[in-house]
Amino acid sequence: MADSVLLLKRGPSRSTWLRARKARPQLILSHRPRRRLWTLRWCGRRRLRRRLLQAQAAGADWREGGCLVSRAPAARRPKTGARSPALSPAPEAAPASSCAAILPIPPVRPAGPGRALLLLPLGQGFTFSGICRVTCLYGQVQVLGFAISQGQPAQDVFSTYTHSRLTINAVHYSVPEKSKEMKREARALLRSHLSRDDRRCLMKNFSPLCSIIMLERLRTSTVNFITSHPGLSYIFVQEIPTFQINSEYFALRSVGIRRDKKKSGLRVTESAFSVMEELVSVSCEEADGCPVILVCGSQDVGKSTFIRYLINQLLNSISCVDYLECDLGQTEFTPPGCISLLNITEPVLGPPFTHQRTPQKMVYYGKPSCKNNFENYIEIIKYVFSSYRRESPLIVNTMGWVADQGLLLLIDLIRLLSPSHVIQFSSGRSKYMPDLTPDYVDDMDGLYTRSKSKVRNRGFYLPEFADNFEFADEEKDSPVVFTGYKLMSVKSEFVSRKTPRNRESHNRVLRDLAVLSYLGQLQPPVPKPLCPLHGLTPYQVPFNAVALRIIHADVAPTHILYALNASWVGLCKIVDDIRGYANGPILLAQTPICDCLGFGICRGIDMERRLYHILTPVPPEELRNVNCLLVGAISVPQCVFKSQRGLEGTIPYITTDYNFKLPGASEKIGAREIEETQEEKVHPKPKFYRKTN
Repeated sequence: MADSVLLLKRGPSRSTWLRARKARPQLILSHRPRRRLWTLRWCGRRRLRRRLLQAQAAGADWREGGCLVSRAPAARRPKTGARSPALSPAPEAAPASSCAAILPIPPVRPAGPGRALLLLPLGQGFTFSGICRVTCLYGQVQVLGFAISQGQPAQDVFSTYTHSRLTINAVHYSVPEKSKEMKREARALLRSHLSRDDRRCLMKNFSPLCSIIMLERLRTSTVNFITSHPGLSYIFVQEIPTFQINSEYFALRSVGIRRDKKKSGLRVTESAFSVMEELVSVSCEEADGCPVILVCGSQDVGKSTFIRYLINQLLNSISCVDYLECDLGQTEFTPPGCISLLNITEPVLGPPFTHQRTPQKMVYYGKPSCKNNFENYIEIIKYVFSSYRRESPLIVNTMGWVADQGLLLLIDLIRLLSPSHVIQFSSGRSKYMPDLTPDYVDDMDGLYTRSKSKVRNRGFYLPEFADNFEFADEEKDSPVVFTGYKLMSVKSEFVSRKTPRNRESHNRVLRDLAVLSYLGQLQPPVPKPLCPLHGLTPYQVPFNAVALRIIHADVAPTHILYALNASWVGLCKIVDDIRGYANGPILLAQTPICDCLGFGICRGIDMERRLYHILTPVPPEELRNVNCLLVGAISVPQCVFKSQRGLEGTIPYITTDYNFKLPGASEKIGAREIEETQEEKVHPKPKFYRKTN
C-alpha cells in the first residue's frame, strides 16, 4: 500500500492512469470520460487515490515499474452497470520479468476477536502505535533490541505517542536445510489459528527466513486507569483519519494498534550500534568482571532510549542487569524524585510509565532537580550505590544537566562511581560539552572533588564533608580508587518533539504519567471494572507511629498537616526510634537519608482520632516497617482531583479561594508571598480535613 502512495507522490503521469484503468475489473472507477491526472482538482486526486487503495484491498497488488498483478480473475462488467459480486481469492500470478523484484508488503490476517497474524520477511519491519501482546509463532523477531524467538513467552509491547514508535523487525535465525520442511512446520503452526483459505493465502507469501507473529489485544489495569482520565486516552491509541480502509486496517484495529510510517519509528545510529555491540561483548566475558557503564549527555539526545535498547540487548545474552538511577526528573522504573538501584530481569518494551518496578534500594529525594542541594544528592547516591554487589553489569543513568555546575557534578559522579565505560552522547542541537576523557577528568576540579594532583590516598577527596563518606567493611581494605575508564562517543540523531519552550510542560506530563502508573497498581486486575480512588479503603496510621518531614519547602510547624493533606508522600524507614511520643504528630528537624519502601497519597487526616489516612499499593507486610512520611515537590496529578468519577457536588481539595500567603503555600522553596495567578489550586477541604488548633 505504501508503494501506491509513493507512485502518486512522484507526480502525474500516463502510467498512473494506466494502473487505475487496470484496476477496473476490481472496482468500477467512473463512467465519466478519461481526464488527465494533472487536470484533476485536489478533491478529485484524493478520490482517485482512495479508489486505488480500495482496488488494492479488493485484490490488486502494485509492483514497481507500473506492473499490476491481480489476485482475482478479471470479471466482466454487466451491461446494466451493476457491480460484480465479490470473488474468492485465486492463486497469485507471477510478476512480469520486466518488473523489478521487490518484497511484498507484510500481510496481516485476522485470527479471531482481538487477534491477528503478521508475516514478516527477513529484513522487513512493522512499525505501529498502540499496545499489544507479541508472540513469535515461527522464526525470530526483535523489538527495541530484545529478541523474541519461537517458543518463548509472549511479551507486552507499548508503542505510545509520547515516544518514538516501536518496530517489530524480522531477523536471521537458523533454518533446516530443506525449505519444504520449513513450510510444513509453519503450516502446522498456523492450523490452529487461521482458516484454510487464510492459511493458504498467507503461505503463498511465505519465503525462507520469514517470521510469523501473533498480535493480541492487551488490556491491563494500569493502562485502563491512565486512559480513564480525560485527555490521556490519546497516549496509547489515536483515531487518525486514513484512506487505507482494508482488511488489514480492521484486523489491526481489533488488536488495538495501527500501522505507522517507518519514519516515525525509532532510529538507532551506527555509532550507537557499535557501542552496544562492544558493551554486550564485554559484559559476556567473565574474565573482565562486571562492567560499570555510565551514560551521560545533554537533554533530549536519546540517552534513555539507548539505555532501554542496551538493557534488552544484554538480556539476550545474560540473565539480569543492574541499573542505578541518578536522574531525578525522568526516572525509568520509579516515580520521579527518586534515586534507586534495580535488578532488571525482564525486557523493557515501552516508555517509563509502562514498566514501574520495585527497586532493591530506593531513597526519596523529593524534587525533580538537585539544584541548591548538591551535597544531599551526592550522599544519597553514595548510600544507594553501596548496595551494588558487582554480580552483574551496572548501567548508570545521569541527568541531562551538563553545563556549569552540572558538568562539575558529573565529574564528581565519575570519580565516585569509578565506571569502566563512559558513554557520552553528542548532538548538533545540544550545547557544547567537552569530551570527558580520563585525562580531562583527572585535570579538572569537580564540584566537591579535586583534580589528580590534589587527590589523596582514597583516590578522591571531598574536603567539605569527607567524613560523611564512609566505606563499607568489605571496601575498607581496598577503597575505591579512580583507575580510569574507556570513553565511547555516540553521535545522536535523535529527533525529539521537545523544544526549549515546551520542554518543562512535556516533562511534567511524563512525571504525571509515572505517578498515575504507580497508582494504577491499586486497581483490581482485568477484567474487573475500575474503582475510583475515593472509593478505595485507605490505611489508618496513628500520629505517634510515623515521623513527618517536608523536604522541598520551609513550612511552619503549625501548617505541617496542611502541607501533608492530599499530598504525594514517600513511605520510608528510618533507624531512629520514634516510640515514646504520646500524641504526635512527630516532626523531624532534618531530612534523613533512609530507605523508601513505596509511595502513597495522604487522603485525609482525622484530628479527633489522630490518624492519617494513607492510600497506597504497598503490601501490608512492607507497611509494618514504615515509620516516616516524607513530603516533597512531587505532587499528585491534577486529573486525579478534577476527574474523580462518582462524586456529587463540590469536588474535594479543589478551590479557587486559596491563600498563597500562608507559609509553605508557594511552589518556591522558602517563599512566603506570591501573586494569585492560578485559578485552581489543590487545597484541603472540610470534607476530608479538620484544622489543627
